[in-house]
Amino acid sequence: MTTADHYAALGVPANATLADIKKAFRQKAAFYHPDRNAAADAAQRFQAVQKAYEVLSHEEARQAYDDNRRRNLLDDPLQTAQEIWQAYSARILSHPSAL
Repeated sequence: MTTADHYAALGVPANATLADIKKAFRQKAAFYHPDRNAAADAAQRFQAVQKAYEVLSHEEARQAYDDNRRRNLLDDPLQTAQEIWQAYSARILSHPSAL
């Protein structure tokens, strides 16, 4: 069984705001809606976008999803390491006194 990456379905980073999630949902849902998109996988992608929004737009559901992602290491380890390093680097560069 594979677990869907809701952030990837919406094309947003894991630190996206609710406003970012809503905007991405509207754009993706309009693009993948089966009445507007004739692609063979449009309906499947539309459902993935709907499910992603359902989870990520509700604070408790999103927290549970994020906790599960961390616990099960659903993220790509290299990507996770890069995100951690980038966040650390940005913090150090924005606050040189933190060294």
